[in-house]
Amino acid sequence: MGSIRAGSADGRIPPWEGGLVRDDWPAGYEPGERHLDPFAGDEPLYVITGDNYQEYRDRLSVGQMATFERYPDTYRMAVYPTRRSASFPEFVYEASIENAATGRLIADGEGVADVAEGFPFPLPQNAYELMWNHKLKHKGTGGTRYNNQVAPTASGSFQLVRLREELLGLYYAEGSTIAETNNILLYFFQEVESPARLAGNILLVHETLNQLEQPRQAWIYNPGQRRVRRAPNVAYDNPGTASDGLRTNDMTDMFNGAMDRFTWRIAGKREMYVPYNAYKIHSADVTPQDLVMPGHLNPDYTRYELHRVWVIEAELRPEFRHINSRRTFYLDEDSYQILLTDHYDGRGELWRASESHAINYYDVPTFWSSIEVHMDLQSGRYIANGLDNQDPVNTFDVPLSPSSYTPQALRTRGRR
Repeated sequence: MGSIRAGSADGRIPPWEGGLVRDDWPAGYEPGERHLDPFAGDEPLYVITGDNYQEYRDRLSVGQMATFERYPDTYRMAVYPTRRSASFPEFVYEASIENAATGRLIADGEGVADVAEGFPFPLPQNAYELMWNHKLKHKGTGGTRYNNQVAPTASGSFQLVRLREELLGLYYAEGSTIAETNNILLYFFQEVESPARLAGNILLVHETLNQLEQPRQAWIYNPGQRRVRRAPNVAYDNPGTASDGLRTNDMTDMFNGAMDRFTWRIAGKREMYVPYNAYKIHSADVTPQDLVMPGHLNPDYTRYELHRVWVIEAELRPEFRHINSRRTFYLDEDSYQILLTDHYDGRGELWRASESHAINYYDVPTFWSSIEVHMDLQSGRYIANGLDNQDPVNTFDVPLSPSSYTPQALRTRGRR
């Protein structure tokens, strides 16, 4: 899928040897259960703190360094041995190899053609191709997850918003083609289950592959009005569901949606400390009360490793508006998952720092976020999504039908 198999020259990044496969599953794990930590015996190599982070600055993002400066006494990064655990189904690798010979960008980078099933551009030549690798990373054909959300105050008090979501992606089905998707990348259904003041609100999204040909389509159901309405603002920098303005719609999955408001370029490839193999934060033994603290997530539960990442710079085009004037994305070489993002405000000042605490969902397998956190370094607040520790774990290959994700079906599913 395009990553370098070899390790680093100093040996700190090992060679990729297939990632997590069935023989590597922890003893006692059964498919469908919450994922046990295959690296539970690892000990930190060292801990980066507000006192010593300057010694490691060559391998830190601007956002990470700013977080140390903002929270010098509480923010820290325990760095563990690097485990190149990312893996995908064999058919994804096979399709990616075929895509390398046929895949192409269309519509000024807003669409792709002549690809199927796998990564569209395993030999990426530009930033658009890298971002499409992130957006089309294998996520299973369909399933349910609890993408529960917290937006703590600066003092750390919070209320959990329970968000039940369903995702159906026809592109990810074995044997599928772009033509068979009818330009729909993903059907997305989200229902708020609590708190009571928000319960019953539903969002339905048809995420399109070519957003210039057909923009994202979205509808909302409000239980008070008992009406389904179009929601054209569910895109770009409009606020996400119950986000207190701390997360935009295009920050979901670190980045999603149309790319046309920015110019994109590859700024290189670096070895960096990134969140990785975050099984401790994914554990059923952890509660939101354990994880949430003022300013950032509890570092007792986070894990960082040294990995190679692609660095992409996105700058706002002068003819468009967006609350971010610039963004820097850091994509994992082995999965194209965006692991870090630096967000800049209209003055060009660093504003937010985002982290994707990802794991290998090794029963699929795929490498994807467990919890995402977006820290507003100016206000001292943050928002975190994916706190499902006391809920059923994500499912990925449950049979779902596009007929369940129409505006008409939304009226049927909505309730007071």
